Amino acid sequence: MSLVFVHGVPETAAIWQPLLRELGREDVVTLSPPGFGAPVPEGFGATAEDYHRWLVAELERIDGPIDLVGHDWGGIHVLILAARRPDLIRSWCSDVAGGFDPDYVWHDLAQRWQTPGVGEAVVAETAAVPFDKQVAGYVGLGMTTEAAEASARANGPEMGACILPLYRSAVPPAPVNWGLELEQAERRPGLVIAATEDHYVGGPELAHRSAVRFGAQEARLDGLGHWWMMQDPKRGAAVLQDFHASLED
Repeated sequence: MSLVFVHGVPETAAIWQPLLRELGREDVVTLSPPGFGAPVPEGFGATAEDYHRWLVAELERIDGPIDLVGHDWGGIHVLILAARRPDLIRSWCSDVAGGFDPDYVWHDLAQRWQTPGVGEAVVAETAAVPFDKQVAGYVGLGMTTEAAEASARANGPEMGACILPLYRSAVPPAPVNWGLELEQAERRPGLVIAATEDHYVGGPELAHRSAVRFGAQEARLDGLGHWWMMQDPKRGAAVLQDFHASLED
């Protein structure tokens, strides 16, 4: 058995450390998407399709069965994988399933990244922020200091060069189409995490609707935000443990 975690944007695998300490498992693999704590291969286009191919290749190298967990863009990669290659996993978990709902609207920063010219300016401005201020900003949003420092260190030219094509490959109706793929796919057991104070992913109602569409279980984390795995790792670990235990019934 392998428990595989995939993180998102603009962060590194350090976001999982508090949760992993609570889980206390030895069969854990953390995958860092290219540009987000991992090198970018030559010729890598950094679109959603490129990251899908990357994740398929990574999972094909891991002994199964695999329980796959994704956060933020990692959660999008997980859902696309669950739709297209369910043979590679035993189960999936995502905290951004609401983003596949037809009523979802990308958050303001995402829309700025998706806008030619504006996105390039935002990336340049972010990269110019002093390290200490970047760390303080991430901590203020809910990261641990450890994860904030790792994210700030990784926030260089490679990350910026990946953010723009990634978000621009997800301009609507792309997320809706991915949702249709998952709705119609051969299903594996799924878990939709709905952190009620996560204002990036459309809110708990969209998460609930997506859980119903995809035939998934749902875990509502009242009072937690985007980085729930750091804000209350004990509760996050319990949610995952309960879900994976249910697969054995």
